[in-house]
Amino acid sequence: MIASKNVKNGVNVDQLVETIGHIQEQPELAKFEFRAKNNWIDGGHCVSSVKGFYGAGQEDTTRKEVFTMECDHPNVLLGNDLAATPAEVVMHALASCLTGAMTYHAAANGIEIESAESSLTAGCDLHGFLGLDPEVRKGFDGITVKLKVKSDATTEQLENLARFSPVLDIITNPTPVKIEIVK
Repeated sequence: MIASKNVKNGVNVDQLVETIGHIQEQPELAKFEFRAKNNWIDGGHCVSSVKGFYGAGQEDTTRKEVFTMECDHPNVLLGNDLAATPAEVVMHALASCLTGAMTYHAAANGIEIESAESSLTAGCDLHGFLGLDPEVRKGFDGITVKLKVKSDATTEQLENLARFSPVLDIITNPTPVKIEIVK
């Protein structure tokens, strides 16, 4: 007899429940440290790489590939338009994490999600970045996320599940950032 996996929304629910159990028994397993290395190329063009991280009580060695991400700026912002802007990458991270949080938590709660897509908009006023007005924020003045989901769950249920997103927490709550310049 072949055992079948309990998979919902692409998530192995049995493994998720097992992971939760391990973390409840050994809270230190919940501590993770992610790392990224960034190299400046030219102008606003940078390339970041990620591979290793610490999690589940040990250094992870399962990743075989280095993942890279590029950022640049469009010509109108004096870039060469070789990649998405850093702000657009933040929007990608938010959309991906909201969707991931929603689908994982939905799976854990027996909720089927047939499809999900999102569109995001965010406003920014260059007066802040350019130092022309100290009263104007340097970053986004707000982000609107429209998440279109095909599911039998209620809108409120899906929104509550999406709110488990770590990236949403990073964006909506102050996260201490320490900058060290090394020469």
